[in-house]
Amino acid sequence: MQSSDVSLKSKTGQVGVLLIHGLCGSPSEIRFVANGLTRNGYTVHCPELAGHGGTEADLMATSWHDWYESAKQGLDKLAETCETVIVGGLSTGAVLSLMLAARHPEKVSAITLYSPTLWLSGRQIPWYVRILRLIDSKRFANLFRVPVPIHVGIKDKRIRDFIASAMAASGGQIGQSSTPGGPVLERRRLSKAVMKDVGSITQPVLILHAREDDYAGLDNAAYLQRELAGPVDLVVLEDSYHMVTVDRQRHIVLDRTSDFISRTVSAIAKSIGAEPQRAALRLAASAG
Repeated sequence: MQSSDVSLKSKTGQVGVLLIHGLCGSPSEIRFVANGLTRNGYTVHCPELAGHGGTEADLMATSWHDWYESAKQGLDKLAETCETVIVGGLSTGAVLSLMLAARHPEKVSAITLYSPTLWLSGRQIPWYVRILRLIDSKRFANLFRVPVPIHVGIKDKRIRDFIASAMAASGGQIGQSSTPGGPVLERRRLSKAVMKDVGSITQPVLILHAREDDYAGLDNAAYLQRELAGPVDLVVLEDSYHMVTVDRQRHIVLDRTSDFISRTVSAIAKSIGAEPQRAALRLAASAG
């Protein structure tokens, strides 16, 4: 299977940004944000998750552990060359970002979450998904399919039509009409694992979530704002659906992300600069 990982290099490259796509998605759904951050001088890497970019059978053969390993490899790649790394993602990619931050706090300085999806609670999620929550076997879960929201998570019809035309020209489709229950079960298992560690995540977090999210309700963002141990900046978008990185307010998403990263990098620089001064004061105090 050919990878569609996207790596964008800046001139300086001292600050790296890892952006992770969502379940059944691809790096193209976060390319707008990635391109904007690169123009601002950051090194950006958008890995393709295991099982994605191929057939449905490829996806169904993977687990959340495989997706996490893809994200972890992306983090390691950036950490080799960048002094500071910010990790973020869309939907399931946001959940993977939280896991990276919890397990590797020495590598992750801050987190950006776009439509974080710990559970499915959007207004277009069908009632029978509640039954799927009771199933813990992939074989039985695959007897179900979860339909993609009718607007594929994009509120702006012009943008939906543009993406559909571009995909058709390349021989693809705008997205699957439904997701097999097995991968949805794996996403739930991932979320369950992450929720155990949410209270230990102390890095600063930016959350951008649409009030009208048709896939993951705003209660996901509210939970994280309440449970995360570090400072959380929650931005509620009033004119988007689930795919906030491509929808009407994508420019706001980029601007708020750029500002958050800039403030994070400045705070880290000040902290590093203040450390020698604090050490000198401690030395002077001990000498006295």
